[in-house]
Formats: sequence, structure tokens, C-alpha cells
Amino acid sequence: MKALIRIGTSGFSYPDWRGAFYPPELKREDMFGFYLKHFSLVELDFTYYQMPLERTMAGLAGKAPPGFLFAVKTYKDLTHRRDIAGFELTECAGRFRAGLEPMLAQSKLGCVLAQFPWSFKATSENFEFLAALQAELAELPLVVEFRNLEWVREETFNFLRDFKLGFCCVDEPRLPGLFPPIALATSDLGYVRFHGRNAAKWWRHEEAWERYDYEYSQAELEEWLPRIKRLSEETRQTFVLMNNCHAGQAARNALQLLTLLDETPP
Repeated sequence: MKALIRIGTSGFSYPDWRGAFYPPELKREDMFGFYLKHFSLVELDFTYYQMPLERTMAGLAGKAPPGFLFAVKTYKDLTHRRDIAGFELTECAGRFRAGLEPMLAQSKLGCVLAQFPWSFKATSENFEFLAALQAELAELPLVVEFRNLEWVREETFNFLRDFKLGFCCVDEPRLPGLFPPIALATSDLGYVRFHGRNAAKWWRHEEAWERYDYEYSQAELEEWLPRIKRLSEETRQTFVLMNNCHAGQAARNALQLLTLLDETPP
């Protein structure tokens, strides 16, 4: 039986995708319907900026056909603002979890992605926080993305396996201190995020989108083909997301990857 590889993009509702992926005159409210014709997976990143609401998530899940899955990024307080005054993990995780109930009910939640910042280093306190976060979201398939090179150690991967946490493989600029392109799985779900290789703008940019302004060449995508295939052989299914979202680059590269992997669009 062929292992399941799902390919999609990090978000879909971008005005600058008109003409690059979407038809030029397509209305914003029709973008998701167009997206569904090409991909079987999407990563929702707006949930990082605002706590997911049940009615919003129910609306998205209702529009998606059976078999389509959502990967949902955790709310920012759970990963980037853990030390703010008044932060309460149980309360914050509970609100986040409640917002996802409609997707769970419709069997359309693929996983939850906890993307930690570079400042989140491999300390004993942070290992403890990961264990606590897993406990709060225990019924949800949770994938962890690290940015700091300190986490590249066997202790990290064994910890993720012990706590049944997925590992997010990344492709990003080859800069000192950043995570290298390691491809491995620590749960039954493989996860790969392509951030682009814009080294010049990664640390120095005026707008956040500049960091991800990059389009992969076919040769660069081909570097990952054996890694993705190996991940898919070791897992129940593998998610591959393009996060180089500026000007439709993510959608174009995702379509390229579908062809290179000989995957059939929905």
C-alpha cells in the first residue's frame, strides 16, 4: 500500500496570490474553494495571532470535503509568550483546544503545530514545558518545531518519542545557530516545513514576509524527495507544507512537489 503524503501551504487567503495562483478577479471568500481543487491539506497560521473560535473552525471544516485535513498552529501565548505576566498554561491550552472541537468532530484535524522561537533553547525548564504542553493537549496529535540548533541532540529526539510528540523537519537558510535540514520522525506523523532559503532577510527585515520571500528551484525541491519518501515509509502519513508564502511562491512550489512525488491532487 502506498504511504500517504499530503502536500499543502501555510495559509491560503493571500491577496498577492491573485494572478500567481488564484485567478486575478477571484474574491477572497472564494479562495478556499479554489485551493481545495489542488490540495488535500492546509496549515492554518491565523490561529497563532488569534485564539481559534469554534464558529470559525466549524465554518472552515464544513467547507472542506471528507478526507481533507487541517494542521493548526498553536496560539502565540503557548509558544512565544510563555513568560508574560498572568500566563496560565491550563487556561490558555483549554481555550485553544475548545476552539478545535468542530474539526475534531468532523475528523478533519490533522495535527497541531507548536512552533517555538529561536530563543526557546534546550534547557531543563523548556523540556519540562514541552511535557506540560503535551499533557494539556494530550488528546491532540502535537508536532513540535524548533528553530535553535541547541535542540539537535539525541536527547531531544528520544524525549519527543517518549512523549509521543511529532518532530517538524525544516528547510530554512543555512545560518549559524539555525536548525539544519534533518529528516526524521518521532511519532506516526511525518511533518516537513519549507521556509525558503532567504539568508539575507532572515534576521534583517522590515516586514515579516520578507523572511519567507523565496522560491525553490526544482533542484532544491529534489533534494528532499528521498527524505520525504523515507519519512512516509516510517509513518502513518506525512505532511509537507510550503511556508514561502509571498506572492504565491508556496502554492507554485507545492504544485511542483506534487508532480515530483507523483502525488495525485484531490
